[in-house]
Amino acid sequence: MHVMPLRNNQGRSLNLPRWVAILLSLLLGAATLTGTLVTTGETAEASTVSQAVEGKTFRIATDTTFAPFEFRDTTGELVGIDMDLIRQIAEREGFKVEIQSLGFNAALQALTSKQADAVIAGMTITEERKQVYDFTDPYFDSGVQMAIAKSNDEIKGYKDLKGAVVAVKTGSEGEAFAKRNADKYGYSIKAVDQSSTMYEMVKSGNAQAVVDDYPVLAYGITQGNGLKTVTEKVPGGSYGVAVNKGENQDFVAAFNEGLAKMKTDGSYDKLLKQYLGQSGSGKKAAAPKLSFFGLVRQSFPSLMLGLKNTLLITAMAFVIALLIGVVLGLWRISPNKILSWIARIYVAIFRGTPVLVWAFFFYLGVPQLIGHKISIWLAGALTLALNSGAYLVEIVRGAIQSVDTGQMEGARSLGLTRRMALRRVILPQAVRIATPSIINQLVIMLKDSSLLLAIGFGELLYQAQQIYAANFRVTETLFMVGIIYFVAITLLTWLANILDRRMNR
Repeated sequence: MHVMPLRNNQGRSLNLPRWVAILLSLLLGAATLTGTLVTTGETAEASTVSQAVEGKTFRIATDTTFAPFEFRDTTGELVGIDMDLIRQIAEREGFKVEIQSLGFNAALQALTSKQADAVIAGMTITEERKQVYDFTDPYFDSGVQMAIAKSNDEIKGYKDLKGAVVAVKTGSEGEAFAKRNADKYGYSIKAVDQSSTMYEMVKSGNAQAVVDDYPVLAYGITQGNGLKTVTEKVPGGSYGVAVNKGENQDFVAAFNEGLAKMKTDGSYDKLLKQYLGQSGSGKKAAAPKLSFFGLVRQSFPSLMLGLKNTLLITAMAFVIALLIGVVLGLWRISPNKILSWIARIYVAIFRGTPVLVWAFFFYLGVPQLIGHKISIWLAGALTLALNSGAYLVEIVRGAIQSVDTGQMEGARSLGLTRRMALRRVILPQAVRIATPSIINQLVIMLKDSSLLLAIGFGELLYQAQQIYAANFRVTETLFMVGIIYFVAITLLTWLANILDRRMNR
């Protein structure tokens, strides 16, 4: 039997039978080849995933205010765990993201209507939602806690909630938990759209407790939201990114791959620590509280941006509404019954339906009908213009019919046609009569523009929401917004009255 010399790890020779040595060599070679193939396969798979999304831009819808997962910093930039996570993964995997800040319910509607490709908004993965959406791998394990006002020493736990009102956020895990236990502990539930609204309800006494996701509560307490937790965290579901069923699977694969890489190299834990403290526990040092004037200085750039957007969308919508009001106002009194009924139907529809319905319809519904995305500016302008146009139609009609009928008869007796008499005699007098009401409608339109925050338009009140969602200074922020609205409307009314006096001199 032939023997072959091999060396051990100390460098000494080992005399083994030849067939044993050959067998060991073959096994060693197979192991090396398998490892190489596995590594090559993993690299090829990773490369394929990245290549599938490389250079693409995905529209990501999110909530407007859900700190610490999504909120705006002092510069107006949308930040938070969700925002930093999706941006880092996009950079790693070679795709781009376009963030749409809409609010949770509106974000889901945007996804359904294909105005967005995915939703990341602290969305809990549930069996019911899996019937409608596909989810990425979980990126955060959540849970819920109960909190009460810091000055409340009566409530120690859930058993003390009998007869109380518990505030929850619509569609959240906290709402689901509260509903499951409402009969057991004998409390009633009040659902609202924002965490900051819940906290204000508790502080004002309109609710006695709040049930919310524990990281959101923890962050709010560190920012001085005036609450304290009185229960332990109840483990709950996991957060994931949602896409429509069977769609954007390349995005899902790329997100999962990027998330796995971040967990492996430690950047994921670093991200959680940045917002929640050590190991994502939520125990983070409280931020120093700004004085009121410090808050004014910090908030001023964002509020001025909101004011600019408010004035621009109001001006755009008012021009369109005025054209509609004049044209359809004339149709309204036209002897042509078809034109008259068109104007009547238009007025009935837009005066008989809420502004918010049309905001959602133009921004989320129309794109599904025409198969093309609509700009939020166009959707906002159409919403305000068509709603206010209906009122201006009646203002114009009323003003024209308020002119003494003898004016028309006198003009006709002088040889003027009905159209000439209307243009040269009746309308100039109708303008004087209608101007105060038109100015009033302009002021109403300026205030109604605040409703566009529901579709994520960055007007004044929307910017205020972004500010107090991050610092929980709700009362002070809304006080500033009230002053800005008052000054803007006062100046606008003053300028309009000057124009009125000059036109009707």
